[in-house]
This record gives sequence, structure tokens and C-alpha cells, in this order.
Amino acid sequence: MPFEVRLKPKFERKVTRFLKKHPDLKDRYQKCLRLMQENPFHPSLRLHKLQGQLSEYHSVSITISYRMVIEFIIQDETIIPIDIGSHEDAY
Repeated sequence: MPFEVRLKPKFERKVTRFLKKHPDLKDRYQKCLRLMQENPFHPSLRLHKLQGQLSEYHSVSITISYRMVIEFIIQDETIIPIDIGSHEDAY
């Protein structure tokens, strides 16, 4: 059963700004969303739980340098992207 990726308006604005700065990552971003729907545990996403102030969230990799912070609700099979950016920006 596929996971639901729920994009909220605030995140969509962040993605728009992110992709304006990094148009070359549009395909990678879309692939990342598709993989999260199909199998969020796919090895190329490098899904991992965050620590510290962001300990309620997970992170997935778009590339080695760019991440997406997500709220990963396994019980409801729902993924809610929270932030996107470089390692430093997203965390």
C-alpha cells in the first residue's frame, strides 16, 4: 500500500524557492517524492530519525548535499514534508 505524501502550503512555498535556486534538482526532488510514496525505506532516500530539537522528525536525502525534513507517521502511512534545503539549512 503506498504512503500518502501530504504537501502543505508552507512547504510548497519553500519548495518553489528551493527549486528557483536549484532548478537542476527538480527531477531529483520529484524522484524523492515518488520513492517516499512507493517505499520510504528505499536505501537511496537514506531515511533516518533526527536528534535534538528535531527529534520528532525524520530526514531523507535528495542528494548528498540536500535534505528534506519530514514528519513520518508510520501508523497512518502519511508523510508530511516540513523543510527542504542544504544540510545546514534544513536542520
